Amino acid sequence: MNKFNLNSLIRENILSLDPYVSARTEHHKEKNSIFLDANENSFGSPLSFLNSYNRYPDPLQKELKEKIADFKNVSPSQIFLGNGSDEIIDLVYRIFSRPKVDHAIIFPPTYGMYEVSGKIHEVDVIKIFLTEEYYQLNLDKIEKVLNPNSKIIFICSPNNPTGNDIKREDIEEITKKFTGIVVLDEAYIDFSNKKSLSMEIDKYPNLIILQTLSKSWGLAGLRIGIAIASESIIRWMNKVKYPYNISFLSQKIALKALENRDLFFFHLKNILAEREYIQKSLIKIPIIQKVYPSSANFLLAKINFSSKNLYQYLMRKKIFVRDRSKIILCKNCLRITVGTHEENEYLIDQIRKYSIQKREI
Repeated sequence: MNKFNLNSLIRENILSLDPYVSARTEHHKEKNSIFLDANENSFGSPLSFLNSYNRYPDPLQKELKEKIADFKNVSPSQIFLGNGSDEIIDLVYRIFSRPKVDHAIIFPPTYGMYEVSGKIHEVDVIKIFLTEEYYQLNLDKIEKVLNPNSKIIFICSPNNPTGNDIKREDIEEITKKFTGIVVLDEAYIDFSNKKSLSMEIDKYPNLIILQTLSKSWGLAGLRIGIAIASESIIRWMNKVKYPYNISFLSQKIALKALENRDLFFFHLKNILAEREYIQKSLIKIPIIQKVYPSSANFLLAKINFSSKNLYQYLMRKKIFVRDRSKIILCKNCLRITVGTHEENEYLIDQIRKYSIQKREI
């Protein structure tokens, strides 16, 4: 194990931060009490049928964390909930990187917010491209760029937009050797046949695993991102976050959803079956050069010509996919999310028709 020292990574202004303590932080567990401490409207809201909405939500989402912890088989004290994973990415930069001094490392093609958030915080973002053929990490190149100002490494697995799993042994090797923070984004892990590294979070004090309720749970509208990390890291996140970052409504609906695990697994099974259907169907169409292996709820397909033309054709047919052709190592590629069977059939049918048109020209 590396000589990891959490406090040495935290910015000095954060180390000395005296956090804001909200009224609900102090008294949220109290029931059947008179709350005159948070300047709420005690008469309620215009939504008389939802009168509890005049009160602030639990700032630490204790009940929801307990439910998630039970499902993920970790301790509630190892969980942080953010307003989407994007809030958590922003927090990681705010806590661990000094503007204009430190740098982060990312591996394009990958999720764009790692770089965007770094630029917002004036942190230099070093790019080490994934290998061209299999979209894997280049460990030798990583070693060459590391220095005392290397504070954060972002790894996305399954990766977005390529859909593939990053080799677990490579992730573990980086996490063991790196003395900074490793953020492993597992937003799509439920669609993969690989196990989450969260099961071994106690082995890696410098690891932050990102998951979400947006993808496999189908709750993108709630904006609930999940960080799983050591209790020490979670305490710093709670110290720096905004007081009420997850709304009462989001917490309530998420709790309801987590009680319905049978339907969750039913939908997951259907998504995996539809992913296979799309992959097998696309590869038979002449204009499709390659469909990359996917462990996510989307597929990256390489087109034999400019992907922009097919992208625009599909838009005219009211089908919206993502043209990823401007991203490094994704030339002439479209990223296609798995839809319902009816949606997928229509998609395949339209691509077939377009392929026939191309042959006839």
